[in-house]
Parts: sequence; structure tokens; C-alpha cells
Amino acid sequence: MSPSPPGRRLRLGLPRRMFSQVLLMQVAMAAGVAVLATGLFLAPLSHQLDDQAMRRALAIAQATAAQPQIARDLQSSRPSPGGPVQREAERIRKASGAEYVVVMNMQGVRWSHRDPGRIGEVVSTDPSQALAGKEVMEIDSGTLGRSARGKVPLRDAHDRIIGAVSVGIEYDSVRARLVHAIPGLLAYAGAALAVGALAAYVISRRVQRQTRDLAFSDISALLAEREAMLHGIREGVVALDRVGRVRLLNDEARRLLGIGDEAVGRSLDEALGEGRTTDVLAGRVTGTDLVTVRGHRVLVANRMPTDDGGAVATLRDRTELEQLGRELDSTRGLIDALRAQDHEHANRMHTLLGLLELDMYDDAVEFVGEVVGDHRATSEQVTEKIHDPLLAALLVGKATVAAERGVALWVADRTLLPDRLIDPRGLVTIVGNLVDNALDAVAGTPHAYVEVELRAEGRTAVLRVRDTGPGIPAEQRELIFTEGWSTKRPPAHGQRGIGLSLVRRLAERQGGSARVTEAHGGGAEFTVVLPEAFEEPVPTPEPVAAPVPYDVVAGREGPTAPSAPARDAPFPAPREGSR
Repeated sequence: MSPSPPGRRLRLGLPRRMFSQVLLMQVAMAAGVAVLATGLFLAPLSHQLDDQAMRRALAIAQATAAQPQIARDLQSSRPSPGGPVQREAERIRKASGAEYVVVMNMQGVRWSHRDPGRIGEVVSTDPSQALAGKEVMEIDSGTLGRSARGKVPLRDAHDRIIGAVSVGIEYDSVRARLVHAIPGLLAYAGAALAVGALAAYVISRRVQRQTRDLAFSDISALLAEREAMLHGIREGVVALDRVGRVRLLNDEARRLLGIGDEAVGRSLDEALGEGRTTDVLAGRVTGTDLVTVRGHRVLVANRMPTDDGGAVATLRDRTELEQLGRELDSTRGLIDALRAQDHEHANRMHTLLGLLELDMYDDAVEFVGEVVGDHRATSEQVTEKIHDPLLAALLVGKATVAAERGVALWVADRTLLPDRLIDPRGLVTIVGNLVDNALDAVAGTPHAYVEVELRAEGRTAVLRVRDTGPGIPAEQRELIFTEGWSTKRPPAHGQRGIGLSLVRRLAERQGGSARVTEAHGGGAEFTVVLPEAFEEPVPTPEPVAAPVPYDVVAGREGPTAPSAPARDAPFPAPREGSR
């Protein structure tokens, strides 16, 4: 037969649940306080009762010795059970409730005693201090047992010491008073312990609800897991209390928001300053996957309220994704431009082939020269006014895209930008966003054009982009620079409402500004001012005329491109049939 399973062993020690541990510790604490308070009260109480009994005996002895008749009777009579001293001492003993009242002479012989048979005997305790003129309080043992005693000298009418008076209080009565006080004291201690236990139970139940009845080990494990998770994930986490103060930041949130531990305990307005990021994290802007810009980073924020009235916000860095999306848009635009050029090139080749088959050789030469001149004029016009290669390449590419969309892209005559930019990539981002918005605004409208003006004023770069679109209402001219605000449908890769916000952020980061006004004749005019944009003051040179190109087809010097339109040297407008 298999042995029977062993019974469960009783496991001693603290319970695992926090509720039980807190209740047990608080009850033990209350009991300990009650016992300590009772002991601290009883210890001095015994001493106080002894002192009171000795003082009472001394007071009775002083009152007895103060009666002159007793001194006279002591001098004039013999010690006897029926003598006047015995009668007076017994009267005082019975009236005061003392155990004994003994009157003695200088030799310590008793003239009075509770037991008449001991009258005439020498006292059992040493009366020398009282006979020497000192008052004595003590607890001592004599013929009647242990008692609290008071001894005083007895003086005659001439203030000479002729004896002493000794009064005793039964010590059992003192102990009885102490024992009698203990039950009441214990009752008070028990009541205090009960109230403490009830309060401990209430507090423990509250702790149980707030901690979801978890054990201390579970809470410790959860805290360790939380720390590992918060500092290990690649999303920023910001925890707020019920009044909106920051109570937790993980490492990624510090990096994305550009703040440190000093933000903990402060409100969002104090830690981050005013702006859309603060409004999103504080819950003043509601929604999911809200886009905001912090510095040069594009963030996506989500906010979740907590049961205690606070909130937890998560932040994801979409800067690289947004850049990839914009590069994708640019790539698509370039592909469309290349497709349009391929289509236009095919049309030109067919036209040239037809002219050659019709033996119209002169017309073919003129046609080829015109096409070559158009492309040459476009690149030369940009490079002679904009000396930075990144900006020049950007505008040449935008010109191709604009031509495909039926928009004339103009470079203003006042444009002149030297190649001394401190942050050319930042200016490329600003120009690209503004030109893209302008092309979107004017696309599909008659006589659409966009004008770009870039110039240097000392070390300050000034950019203006004008368009012939519908313009921006006055009440929306500040709103358009807000993150996430847009009137356009979002693209497939993300959200809109980022470009103009980045333009303003980049400008303000360099101490500049970005604003929009109504353009002359209608449309919108964006102006961006960037102080300290150049490495050193650059004098504005006089415009130099472009060299006369050599006509390769005709084999002679002289202008081969058609004359430019009269308005501010625009890029060549698209011809019919180019799409």
C-alpha cells in the first residue's frame, strides 16, 4: 500500500497579503503602545502613592507635635496605658486614620502606642534623626509591619527638643490603592487598543483597495518590471497626476521633449512652455495619434486617463518617417516630371521627324535651337541668382514639376543669394515646403504662377513666396502654422499639417519669423526672415549679365532662346501639348 499523503504543515510567519500584513503590524503597534503607556503610567503611580502616604504621615506627626499640651503631659506624667499622652495620641490616630501615633522621650521610650502593652518600651526603629531636630519621611518595617512613616521632633514651650512624634500609615492601604487603580487603567488601555485595532482595520481595508490586494513581493516585482519596461521601450512615456503635474518621465520622453528630471513635480506649462505639445499632453486637444512638433522632431502623441484622475501620455518619434514620406512625395513628383519629360521628348522627336520628312530643314534647325535654349535658360537663370547648389537644384526640380502641373514658377529679379549659408539644409526645407504649398494652392486655376524671392540683407536671409491662389483668410493666418491643421486630405503615408509648422519652428529656432499676408493682386504671400543665416556680411553685388550662349545648331554666336516674358524673369511656361 502506498503511504498516505502527508498533511499540510502549518507554516509560521507573516501572511503574504498586504492587507493582512498591514493589519497585523498596526494591531501589534497599537498593542505595544497600549502596554507601554500602561507601564509608563503604573511605574510613577506606585512612587506617587508612596510619597503621598509618607507626606500624610509627616503632616499628622507635625500637627500632633504642634499641640503644646502633649509636650507638657510628656514632661509631667509617666508612660502608662491610661496616661494623658496615650489618650490624646489615640484620639488623633482614630481621627486621622493612621496606623499608629507614637510619642517618645529623648531616650526613645514610648508614651503612646496602638498596643498599650508596648507603652514604656523603647521604639523598634532608630529615632535619632527626629531627636536631633530633623523631620524624616520613610517606608520602614516595625512592630506593626511595613508602613509609611513620618517623624518630627517634639519641642517644649522654650523650643527645646524633649522627644519625638512618629506616625505610621499602613502600607497595605497604599498597595491596595495601587491595585484598585489597575483595573480601570487596563480598561482604558483596552478601549484604546480596540479603537486602534478598528482604525488599523479601516486603514488596512483602504490599503487593500488601493493596492488591489497584492502582496509586498508582487508590488516589488511590478515596480521592477515597470522600471525595466519604461526605460527599455522606444516610446516616450509621460505620467501626470490629477492636477497636471509631471510625476514620471522615461528616458525616451526626456530625449524627445528635450527636458530632464527637473520637470518632475512641475506642471506641463512650466516644464514645456506654451504650444501644441503642451496642449496635447495636458488633454486640451483631444483625439488619437495627434501630431505635434517639438523642436525639430515630429511626434505622435496619445493620452490615456487613469483611475486616480491623472493621465499617461505616450510619444512616438515620426521625424524619420515624416522625412521618408516627404522624400517619397518628392520622388513621386520627380517620377511624374520625368514621365512628362519623356512624353514631351517623344512629341518633340515626332515633330522633328515630321519636319525632316517634309524636307523643312530650316524649320527643324530652328525648332531644335528653341528647345535647347529653353532648358539652358532655365538652369542659367537659377544658378546666376542662387549660388547655393542645394537651393538651385531644388528650384530647378520644382520648375519641372510646376511646368507639368501647368503652373509658371517665377524667380523675382531681386533674387540674389550668395553661397555662404550656415544651414543650407534648413533653408531647403523651408523653401521646399512653401513652394509645394503654393503649387498645391494654384494648381488647376487659370494663369497660375508662383513667384520665389530669395535675397541677403547683411547676414539676414529673406524669403518670399507669392502665389495666385485663393489666399488665406485673416482668421486662419496663425492657425495654419499649428501642427496637425490642414485643409487638404492626408496622404497615404501619414498626416498633413506638418510642413508650415516645421517652417515656423525652423525659423524661430534661428531667431527668425514666418508669417503670411495677402499678396498684391490676390493670393498668399509667405515671408520668412532668418537672422544670422550667413557666415559673414556679404555685400550685394551688381547683377552681371549672363554670357551670350553659342548657337550649336546654327553655328553662330547670339541668343538662340526666345525672349523671356516681361514679368520678373519667369521660368519658361509650359507649351501646349507638353502634357
